[in-house]
Amino acid sequence: MADQFDVIEVGERGRRRWTGLAVVLVLVGVPVIGLLASREPPPEPAPQPAPIQSLTRVDSAPNVLQAPGKHTGDIEILDVVFPDGQRAEVRYPAELDLDRLGSRPFQGVWVGGHYRQLVAPYNGEIEVTKGGQPIRKFAPHVTLWPRQPGSGSYGQVLLFAFGSWRMAMYDRQEGLDFDDRMALAEGLSGDTEDGYLVLSGPDLKTATETASNLETDAVRLARPGENAMGDPAGPQLWFGGGASDMVILIPTPGCKDVSTLPRGIRGRGTPVRDVCRSGVRIAVLGDDRFVSTALDRIRVKLK
Repeated sequence: MADQFDVIEVGERGRRRWTGLAVVLVLVGVPVIGLLASREPPPEPAPQPAPIQSLTRVDSAPNVLQAPGKHTGDIEILDVVFPDGQRAEVRYPAELDLDRLGSRPFQGVWVGGHYRQLVAPYNGEIEVTKGGQPIRKFAPHVTLWPRQPGSGSYGQVLLFAFGSWRMAMYDRQEGLDFDDRMALAEGLSGDTEDGYLVLSGPDLKTATETASNLETDAVRLARPGENAMGDPAGPQLWFGGGASDMVILIPTPGCKDVSTLPRGIRGRGTPVRDVCRSGVRIAVLGDDRFVSTALDRIRVKLK
């Protein structure tokens, strides 16, 4: 009997010993597992979102020509070319720095009986594109863009690329139709002469034709001295812009009908003065000294 009990006793102690060992291993294993877990590498960073495909990087240089002038004492001389190809010599006091201000072309255009303005955005195409994508492409050099925020009565924008020049046509709210826009894309072309933009259309008219004929052509560039919608519509050169002083040269044969100033200069909240001599109207915006000097001493000789 004693042997029997001894065997049972030995067995019970063995089970208790194994049970105690298991408990010890569990207690030791928990912090070890925690330590090992704490040594695991950090989770992979979340993937970054891909760039939005509709946005494009655009290097938009200023849309201004800074042609160097020739110095003759305190007078500078610029040889300029208007958008219709008319050449001229501009003499001015060096203190006005017209060559540093730089010039941009302006040209009024008739299309299908509608008048529109072709202007050079001061800061280049980024003013129109905002780095986005066009609504439509009418030609390799002509694209259509959405209406600009805060543009008031203006609508969508046609953007023309003529070499390094970018010209914008801001539509009215009623809008040109598809055929009008195609006529502009196919009919307007531009080249440069000494860096100045020279435009041409499919059917340039002479001054002897009637106004009714002029306004019903598919595409026609406004002539020097012509007015439309209360604005001088013919070829012009605009010096300066942005926050700087401005001088606008407007060929006006005979200095006739000079009652209105270009909307782009008269709506800037600063008084504007002008004078017309030798068939060229000179409109000036800036401080009193700049304006007085420009009106008194700028001389333009058409060639």
